[in-house]
This record gives sequence, C-alpha cells and structure tokens, in this order.
Amino acid sequence: YGFHATLKAPFRLASNETEAALRAALDDFALATPVVTIPRLVVSQIDGFFALVPEGPLPALNRFADDVVRDFDRFRAPLTEAEIERRSPDSLKPDEFRNLCQWGYPYVFETFRFHMTLSGRASLQESPRLRAAIDSLFAQVLQRPVPVDALTLFVETEPGAPFMVLSHHALGRRPARRTA
Repeated sequence: YGFHATLKAPFRLASNETEAALRAALDDFALATPVVTIPRLVVSQIDGFFALVPEGPLPALNRFADDVVRDFDRFRAPLTEAEIERRSPDSLKPDEFRNLCQWGYPYVFETFRFHMTLSGRASLQESPRLRAAIDSLFAQVLQRPVPVDALTLFVETEPGAPFMVLSHHALGRRPARRTA
C-alpha cells in the first residue's frame, strides 16, 4: 500500500462502529493535532529490513503515535484466535504479548519504533549493495526535516487484497478560506 509509516496496525472494524464514524473521528483528531516534525531521518536496518527512522528519540512523535493507538482503538474489533496466532505470540516478550491482546498489535507505546520500511529482508550479501542504493536515493531527504502532517486511512476490500486509500486527513487547524 505504498511508502508509509504505520501508527495503528490494520484492524477489522468493530461491529458497533461505522466507516463514516471512523472517518469523522479522523477528521476531528487531525484538526486538533499539530504537525510533528522529524528533524532528521537516517537509514537503519531493523530485523533485516531497511527503513527510514528518526535519528534520535522524539517524544512528540511517540506521544502522537500513542494518541492514534489509544483514540482509535474503539473502532477495532477484538482479535480472533487466528489473528493472534499469526503474530507468533510465543516469540513475543511479555509486554509485546500484553500489547497484542489489549491494543491489537505488539509494537505500541513503549515498544513502538517509528519507521518507514524501504525493503524486504535483505541477506548479508545483498545488504551493502542495497544500503548504497538507498543512501543514494534518499540523500536529499536525509538532509532535511520531515513533517508528519497527515493521517491516511487505508482499506482492504477483502482479505489479501491490496490496501487502497480511503481518506486522507491533514493535521492541524487550517486557516479559514477567504471568499470574495
């Protein structure tokens, strides 16, 4: 579903919620939430994947991610046993398993790592070549601050289908439009 950073893991809509209510909540949240700026991104390898990550800790970015998880959890249907099993619960640390059960994803709050994935798992032989290509491709981006200025809602029309953009929600209050 394209280049992105996941703040709230994919979920099924709760039976007592609607897509319209979710979109309205996203609108309200986005209007009340200021843009978060990442001063500098760096290329990192996480569990064999290359990703862009903040150069250092960013409490404002973590608070933003925490708020997204917490504020939109009411829209998430409880995980099924099969969904829990797909996350390999036996390989999770206790706090990750607790997060999975409570929030639908193991890597939230204290275990969250903001990242924008750039590759699949790279072998030891592939890594240097891939790293050089990524460094070259993203050289300009890595020199500038990067604003996190929107939330985008994706939908999977059926299990296994490609994710499609359903709505895009710019962060922060927008000045009123002047009319003639």
